[in-house]
Amino acid sequence: MLRYIEYGTATDLPTLLIVHGLYGSARNWGAIARRMASDRRVVAVDMRNHGESFHAPSHSYADMAGDLAGVIGEIGGPVDLVGHSMGGKAAMQLALTQPELIGRLIVADIAPVAYGHSQAHLTQAMRRLDLTGLTSRSEADQRLTAEVDDPGVRAFLLQSLDLKSDPPRWRLALDVLEAEMDKITGWPGTSGRYDGPTLFLTGALSDYVRPEYRDGIKQLFPKAKFAKLPGAGHWLHADRPREFEAALRTFFGHSDS
Repeated sequence: MLRYIEYGTATDLPTLLIVHGLYGSARNWGAIARRMASDRRVVAVDMRNHGESFHAPSHSYADMAGDLAGVIGEIGGPVDLVGHSMGGKAAMQLALTQPELIGRLIVADIAPVAYGHSQAHLTQAMRRLDLTGLTSRSEADQRLTAEVDDPGVRAFLLQSLDLKSDPPRWRLALDVLEAEMDKITGWPGTSGRYDGPTLFLTGALSDYVRPEYRDGIKQLFPKAKFAKLPGAGHWLHADRPREFEAALRTFFGHSDS
């Protein structure tokens, strides 16, 4: 069973299940989860090979969808579901294969396609980081600068560094993620159809969901709608958290109390 964090209490609104992307964790979504929990129960998961969840040799979307189905079986469904990037693909896989588990679906800045880029260089950068004697995140950031130029990406990756562990460790199965990278950036070509309400929410500065993908998306998700967050890139929930939250509330509904 995936490790997950619960926020809020059950109401007449469906539980909201949050699924993070590659190299992320439930903790990354804490601020949004807490705010969304003002009128519903919210559950944020650590995906396999991430955070405090189990490590496994496979990281396929069939596996990840099965993991999410297990969580929904425990917390009760159907749930409203939001998945970002890798988590969005896992959410789509679940919607196409077990649609009865999902009420409404938001796919954040990803499409059901195979991408040509790889994120393996970040796995390698984390593996090469010298963890000897590390006591602060600022020191880790300084060391990682040699491998990763973007300070935002460094900050994101370093959220998965456990400095309280002796010795410090990554909360990521780096070897597995690198070995399975083609599956993660790919798409299994899943057939099926999800007829529930679906929103493909993208960052206006991101090119992950191109116009030419829309016909294929509509075949799998006939009720799909599309929206963009101005000023946001791929990590749209971090770039524009309030606007992202507002989009979630509008689409999933909210209590009037």
